[in-house]
Amino acid sequence: MKFNNLIITYFGRMAILVLACGFSTDLQAQRFPGRAAQKLDPIVEQIVKEAKDNSELEQLAFELLDVVGPRLVGTPQMTKANEWALQTFEKWGIPAKNQQFGEWHGWERGISHIDMTYPRQKSLAGTQLAWSPTTNGKAIEAEVIPLADFKDSLAFRAWLPQVKGKYVMISMPQPTGRPDANWKEYGTPESIEKMNKNRDSLSAAWNNRVKATGLAPYSIPTVLEDAGAVGILSSYWSGEFGANKIFGARSHKAPSLDISLEDYGILYRLAEKGYKPKIKVETSSKHLGNVPSFNTIAEIKGTEFPDEYVILSAHLDSWEGGSGATDNGTGTIAMMEVARVLKKVLPNPKRSIIIGLWGSEEQGLNGSRAFVLDNPEIVEKTQAVFNLDNGTGRVANINGSGFVHSYDFMGRWLAAVPNEITKDIKTDFPGSPGGGGSDHASFVAAGVPGFMLSSLSWGYFSNTWHTNLDTYDKLVFDDLLSNVILTAVLTYKATEEPKLVDREKRVLPADRNGQPATWPAIRQPRRSGVGY
Repeated sequence: MKFNNLIITYFGRMAILVLACGFSTDLQAQRFPGRAAQKLDPIVEQIVKEAKDNSELEQLAFELLDVVGPRLVGTPQMTKANEWALQTFEKWGIPAKNQQFGEWHGWERGISHIDMTYPRQKSLAGTQLAWSPTTNGKAIEAEVIPLADFKDSLAFRAWLPQVKGKYVMISMPQPTGRPDANWKEYGTPESIEKMNKNRDSLSAAWNNRVKATGLAPYSIPTVLEDAGAVGILSSYWSGEFGANKIFGARSHKAPSLDISLEDYGILYRLAEKGYKPKIKVETSSKHLGNVPSFNTIAEIKGTEFPDEYVILSAHLDSWEGGSGATDNGTGTIAMMEVARVLKKVLPNPKRSIIIGLWGSEEQGLNGSRAFVLDNPEIVEKTQAVFNLDNGTGRVANINGSGFVHSYDFMGRWLAAVPNEITKDIKTDFPGSPGGGGSDHASFVAAGVPGFMLSSLSWGYFSNTWHTNLDTYDKLVFDDLLSNVILTAVLTYKATEEPKLVDREKRVLPADRNGQPATWPAIRQPRRSGVGY
């Protein structure tokens, strides 16, 4: 491909080739002497200056993560987050509202203490699972036993009376707390092979143990509590030092607790060796009945096309193991900062800009799915949706979500972004529609060009995604600033288009069985926590 006549201000297919090749302005100048440097749109220059000189990202992160904290659907913290977002938008002069889309079972964590009392005293690292039943502030001391090894479900039922008055461990004890990368760096080939074989053997044996109960894994806690267990203990290691995945309780009467890998290992080894360890648990969580669930919706009204929209998308809710920093505090504060910057630089855009901070994403994209169904007049005239939801890293990949002409309009918009921001971004056009991993998929299912602005990992899936380590200290503010500039420019250019972009969908390739693949369907949200 010849680039002799390519100039950086050309909006079209060739601009995408430049972006895909990752040429920065400086690199182009070195390879092609005499070529003009990228000339930015004056509005883009103002966006960059405002984002860099007056960033509020750190203050937003402090207020959301340290003051509000984790934002589990149904908790007072989620309500507080909706109210905080509303007040922040209004402080910036951006009208906003909390739009109810359903309700969830309310729960407030309160304090908790988990201590081993026998054969020695030790405070244990652990936490209640989301929506866990409570001890009502009482300290309940009891022996800890592991799920036994059974021949079949009849043997399991015969064993069940033994759990009465005890805490039952339902997770496999891990043979190592060292990540695989640590073993690879320091272990000998022989020790690594030995460890892997041991772990595989333990996993297979534990899976057989669970299978022999005749129950699905998520049904076991209910059966145990019905048999008189006073608590359920689990440990869901993420594969990294000190990180456990923290999800929701499956019990309804007995507290469910996640215990850190090593503390869980201590209890398990003591129990297996016949020492009959005991723990004392005290929790003060509260069940609050059904409480409303909201999306926080803000809008910068358009002037020329006020009934056409560009949507900035991020989910406000989180799990509760940490403070919900990278999932999705980062997406939330970045999109809010984009709104602040655009309100200052572009107070009267041609199209309306909606900022959607969705609720209950973690339980199945419930907030965004409800918005799509509840606001058909907006969805029908949405130009594009830009979504941030996978960590603190700068955007590294953009997929065209299966829209045939995404290379064209996204190419024009990307070409307006400073090269220092786009030089390492990889694009895939037309790409494929997402199946439901994040909120842009709710809009893609409705035929709206929705784009996941996918970030660099920074150890996201193993270190912070749904773990106890998803906290403020993991944020990388330089990368978030880059994402603010990128998204603000994309939004500005999307509002400037003379008409709505072409929504033509690609013909999807056949599935694994050779059958024609189909476009994802619009799905109903969960509008209550019943049955979850």
